[in-house]
Amino acid sequence: MAFDPSYSAPRQARVFFERRELERLLRLYGRMVAAGEWRDYGMDGLADCAVFSVFRRTAEAPLYRIEKRPSLARRQGAWAIVGQGGHVLKRGHELDQVLRFFDKGRFTVVE
Repeated sequence: MAFDPSYSAPRQARVFFERRELERLLRLYGRMVAAGEWRDYGMDGLADCAVFSVFRRTAEAPLYRIEKRPSLARRQGAWAIVGQGGHVLKRGHELDQVLRFFDKGRFTVVE
């Protein structure tokens, strides 16, 4: 059997955000950019999870990671917010419920 250059190995299935979820995440991102909290974001679709990372500065580690892990949907909930230290700050079954973590009044300005 000869090598066929047009053949590519089957890609492994990846987890990614649905359109409605992505719209909700980008709406939150826009709100936080307008508030001066966030400056950049990144997305990644991996074999076991989809990750939306937000950054205060581009060259730094992510400030927060919003993760979608379908394998945990029946147990702890598919959605999680992970802080800089790798600690899970909020977990739940619904994206809107988890994103309430960022609602106005949750953060206070310290001078």
